Formats: sequence, structure tokens, C-alpha cells
Amino acid sequence: MERSRILSQVKRIRLISTELVESMLAGNYRSVFKGPGIEFDEVREYVEGDDARLIDWNVSSRLNDVYTKTFREERELSLFLIVDLSSSLDSGSSRSRRDIQNILVALFTLAAVQNNDRVGATFFTDRIEHWVPPVKGKKHALRLIQDTVSFSPEGSGSDLGPALRAAAEALKRRGIVVVLSDFKTSGYARDLSLLARRQDVIAVRITDPMDTEFPPTGLIPICDPETGKTVLASGASPKFRRQYREFWEAQRRQWQRECLRRRVSTLEISTDEDPAAGLIQFFRRRRAR
Repeated sequence: MERSRILSQVKRIRLISTELVESMLAGNYRSVFKGPGIEFDEVREYVEGDDARLIDWNVSSRLNDVYTKTFREERELSLFLIVDLSSSLDSGSSRSRRDIQNILVALFTLAAVQNNDRVGATFFTDRIEHWVPPVKGKKHALRLIQDTVSFSPEGSGSDLGPALRAAAEALKRRGIVVVLSDFKTSGYARDLSLLARRQDVIAVRITDPMDTEFPPTGLIPICDPETGKTVLASGASPKFRRQYREFWEAQRRQWQRECLRRRVSTLEISTDEDPAAGLIQFFRRRRAR
């Protein structure tokens, strides 16, 4: 990708995203997440009216009096994005999944900046490609958006597990983790569980109409962009089209079940939809809970 094209694309995404964040998302952003939560402050003497469940019995026994733990609200959120750079996201019937993902990264990133929160990311294929620690500031956020558009990965496959595991180990305080992927990968369930125990995790699945509806064409080759393997598919066969649809619908249901079991919120956005509208509706649903 030429440098001028990259800069043009970054500028376009920034303009679209900034306007949407300022007009529609910013007011909802902080209220829809489970954070900021609370953190330990100090131990002090128990007074009437304190919550007895917070009594620190170890300190009380040592000092021969009743002491209670106090907590304070965390004043900032930390947003961390896990971004899929595998080759399968370069496909799409109207727009590529990559284009949709780039806009979503910008929307989440600028919403965090608007609320003076830290934002970081990791980019992955079949390996961790790039790591951006959570930092405050618009300059940092715009650099992250540019990295999203311009970074050239070494790998082409998809292995989500290591990225989830790295985030779980690196992010010590509770925050928001958004996973942006087509989720055409496997073996990540255990790492998703570990991450979701501490973080408010949102799984954003980027889809395409052809994920479930194969076109009624003749015999055509289908190439897996991650492995390069090609197979012949008969779109003229109703049986094949039905099996194709049933396979991907089963994959979708399995993804939803895995997320539901771990209390991970899910959002699906198709390449033929407006990603900003989908994100706004998601924010509104979460705030209404």
C-alpha cells in the first residue's frame, strides 16, 4: 500500500470517526461498560453503619479492635483492542472486513480519547505482530489508528489464543478489552475465560453475507486466504449451498455459546452494514440494561 493512499485512508477514517464520536458516542461511552469499578484504598476502624462484609478480620485480630476495608472508585478506564490482521479479513462481497475493522478501531479509540482514558492494542495473525501499550492522549490514539491501517503483518493465519493470553497477563487493572476479528480460528476458549475473569470483554465479529449464502453459480474455485489451499465448489447445487449455510451457522452459534458462557458481550457487524450505526445500537442496548 502506497504511503499517500495510507495517509488518505487514515484521514478519511479520522474525519468520519471524530464526527460520530463527538455527536453520538461520547455521551454513552463510559456508562455502558462494567468499569471503572473500585480499588482498595485503606483499612480504618469500623464505625456503625459500615458494611460488615468488608471487615478485615486479620487486621482486627492483630490490633484487638474491629477494622474495615475501604475502597475508592477508579477514575479512569483503560481500553485495549485485540485486532485480527489475518488474511481472511481482506475478503468481503461489498467492502472488505478490514475496512469495517479499521473504522471500528478508530471509533473505539477516539471514544476513549474523548473521555480521557488510556487506549492500547495488540495486533495478531498466527503470532503477535505488534503491541501498543495503553496510553492517554490524542497523538497516541491517532498513531494507533495509523498503525491499524498501515501495519504489514508477517503472518497470514489466525491464532487468537496467544493474543488473549498476552492481554490477560499484561493488563493488571480491570478495564475494557475489545476483540475485533472474524473469529475464523479455534483453540482460544480457555484464554478467553482467563481474560474475561478480570476484564470487561466485548467480542466484535466482522461478517459478510457470503458467510452464510453461497451464490448459485457453477463450479468455481474457492481459495483459503490464510493457507492458500483451493477447493472446487458447486454453487449450482442446492445441497451444497444448504450444507455451506448450515456449517457457518453452526460456527456462529458455537461462537455465541462460548462467549455467553464467559459473560463476554457480542456484537456482529456485516460488511454490508454501517459499522458506526451498529456500534451506536450496541452502546444503547448495553446502557439500557
